[in-house]
Order: sequence, then C-alpha cells, then structure tokens
Amino acid sequence: MTTTRTEALITVGTKKKPKTPWSMRKLIAHLLIVAAGIAMIYPLLWMVSSSLKPAGEIFTNAGLPMTWTLQNYVDGWNAIGFPFLLFVGNSALVALGSVLGNLLSCTLAAYAFARLEFRFKRTMFAAMMATLMLPFQVILVPQYILFNNLGLVDSFWPLLIPKFLAVDTFFIFLMIQFIRGLPRSLDDAASIDGCGPFGVFWRIILPLMRPALAVTAAFTFIWTWNDFLTPLLYLPSREKFTVPLALNAFLDSEGASQWGPMFAMSCLSLLPVFLLFLFAQRHLVNGIATTGLK
Repeated sequence: MTTTRTEALITVGTKKKPKTPWSMRKLIAHLLIVAAGIAMIYPLLWMVSSSLKPAGEIFTNAGLPMTWTLQNYVDGWNAIGFPFLLFVGNSALVALGSVLGNLLSCTLAAYAFARLEFRFKRTMFAAMMATLMLPFQVILVPQYILFNNLGLVDSFWPLLIPKFLAVDTFFIFLMIQFIRGLPRSLDDAASIDGCGPFGVFWRIILPLMRPALAVTAAFTFIWTWNDFLTPLLYLPSREKFTVPLALNAFLDSEGASQWGPMFAMSCLSLLPVFLLFLFAQRHLVNGIATTGLK
C-alpha cells in the first residue's frame, strides 16, 4: 500500500505543468516590437524601392514600384562626370587608412597609459579624457589653417594624418579598459623571459586585444565611410570626392535634383557597411561585451 502511494506521488510530481496560455500582455508587447522594427527599417526599404522606380513615381507611390526599372543605376553610375566606382575607391582608401592609423596609434597610446609608468601620466590622461567633451567643430578652423599652410588641402592627407596621431580618445579609453582587465602576471612572465616593454606589448598584449581591435576597426571604418563634413572641407576637387560628397552632388539647390540615381547609388554605398556587419558581427558582439560597452 505504501509503495503504491509513493509511486502515485512520484507520478504526480513528474507530470509536466500545463503551458500557460498566450496572454494579452505578451501579444501587445510582441506587436509593439514588430511595429517598432517596421518603423525603423521602413526608410531603408523605401530608399531601395525608390531606386527601382521611374522619376515620376518616387514621391507619388510609397509602396512597391508599379513599374520596375534599373535605369536609375545606369544613370547614376556616371551622372556626375566620373564613374561612381572612383568615389567608392576614394572612400575605401580613406576608411582603410583611418582604420590602420587608429589601430596603430591608439593601441600604443592605450598600452602606455594602462601598463607603463612615466612622469605626468595622470595629468596627460586627464587632458586626453577632457578632449571627449570638446566638440569637433571647435578645432576645425585651426586644423584647416594648419593643413592649408602645409599645402595639404585638396589631398587625402588631412583625413589620414590625424588618425596616426592617436586623436580618437574614445578608442584609446576603450583599449585602456580592456588592457586593464588582463592579468599583470602575463607581463611579469614575459619580462622574466627577457621581453622589454615593446616585447610585452607585441607578444602578449596585442594578441589578446583582438576583440577591442575588432570594435575599433569596425567603428572607425563606419564613421569614416559616412563622414561628410571633413571631406567637404579638404577635398574641393570632384575627382577626389568620397561617397557622401558624391551623393550630395546629385542634389541641386535650383530644384533639378536627380532623386532616382541618388537613391540607387545610396543603395550601392550601403553594401560595404552591410557586408562588414554581416561578416564581423560575431567579433563585434564579442568585442563590445568584453570592453565595458555593455
């Protein structure tokens, strides 16, 4: 009798609980999330759809094209006097050069602040952090005067040189926080084996900084690729335009703007950024999760 009751109790205890019905609160929450997602992605979908419409249909039809056409891509490719691939190449040159400069200069600066001891270290670190509160527009005029006196205006050098001088405080601070999370015992072990400060950096610290390097490279590329103001100041020649300047050239203040070709070339200009996120998503998530940007 006791055995039967025990088995009954075990049977009752192992029964699965009935699934809770879909509550109205969950339904409303999911509907709001879906609506917010559609609202955020709708401008992108509208741009892609407009690039496939005739000129007279762009602002009269907010949905899918009634007449599908690829003529906007054909017209936009050479619409401003040069193949659009030239502007993509200019942007790629500036973006990749900026990535290389930031990776080189910011890692060295971050390693110095995080691991080395030198005079006025705290003062210099405080001054560096204070530049985060300094608007970029404040230094535009003196920086332009400097590069103009050096004869570097109308070239890519004003866009690249600052990146090799560790001017992006945000990335330096990000790497400092990452390096501080690495155990100092690794440095001590490398020093015992005969490594100097640069040897410790090159052999120990740098290989472990891959997540932070991935975040720095990705965001530097995206910010540089989308930058409009800096190239506008230093690149007056049309053949040196970057992608944002080339897209702006489709607009005419007198009303003769080429909307269809501009939307078509805008879709093409999004491909490098989209591919970057597609192939580097895992590294970006891992880097953000391990560098204090949660």
